[in-house]
Amino acid sequence: MTAAPTDSADNPLAALSDSLAAAVATAARSVVAVHARRRIPSSGVVWRPGIIVTAHHTLRRDQDITVTLPDGRSARATLAGRDPGTDLAVLRLDDDPARQLATIEMAPPSALAVGRLALAVGRPGASVSASFGIVSATGEAWRTWSGGEIDRFVRLDLNIYDGFSGGPLVDATGHALGINTSALARGLALTIPATTVDRVADQLLAQGRMRRGYLGVGMQPVRLPGSLRQALDVDHDVALMVVSLETGGPADRAGLLLGDVILNVGGRRVTDPGDVLAQLGADRVGEPLPMDVVRGGHRTAITVLVGERPHQEG
Repeated sequence: MTAAPTDSADNPLAALSDSLAAAVATAARSVVAVHARRRIPSSGVVWRPGIIVTAHHTLRRDQDITVTLPDGRSARATLAGRDPGTDLAVLRLDDDPARQLATIEMAPPSALAVGRLALAVGRPGASVSASFGIVSATGEAWRTWSGGEIDRFVRLDLNIYDGFSGGPLVDATGHALGINTSALARGLALTIPATTVDRVADQLLAQGRMRRGYLGVGMQPVRLPGSLRQALDVDHDVALMVVSLETGGPADRAGLLLGDVILNVGGRRVTDPGDVLAQLGADRVGEPLPMDVVRGGHRTAITVLVGERPHQEG
């Protein structure tokens, strides 16, 4: 004997199910499929009127980009700019009807909390798809391996399926918390918070790129022997060894050599490559950056003229 269906008002699980389906439907009005690579398309979000935000790593070409709109129509889009550091790209919709699409509604920053229910929404084709889970961890601001500044660390306990990168993470009301990506942490499901998306989108729309300083040097932490520390009057036991140099790059032109050990940069102790990246903001491009290095057992002062990180294609 089959039990009669229970009204969702009397069934919390049914009510939750209805709420989540409604949240996906709300977000789906602003989620598009972006066609800029082979195989399946990626996802994008109508972040502002006529403006789509998507994931940089999913755009394999800068021209001939089209998007599939929520109603199934196809529209042309132009790349306004991309930022490999934060894995974000911005597209402008070329067609007037497409500019009338609903922009996604934003959740308050307080909604981005550990344990909150969340949905990854994507459109890896004509139809919308979703993945359900929770926000599993949040943390302080962090830098990606390529120098991008993310305002807050957000890890998800849900699946980011093929084609979902560039789509939104939404709360139980369908309001956006950020943009999902699987490219910033070796496939780990992360969300780029809305504050970062807004900041990067502003600059990409204004300038087409994010300015970042670079030195053209690869570094890894090394432990300093006690005898060397004593001889050089160094009060910390970890520094950075130069393990690679870009030929003709800023560090190479300044005379930095393979095997040099960097003690401090800009007067600040450095024990991790991120300590150096933190001093390479847009305001440092073209400015001298002093370094204190150990070479052949002796301390040497070197000044590097900070360059601008070259634009990286998708």
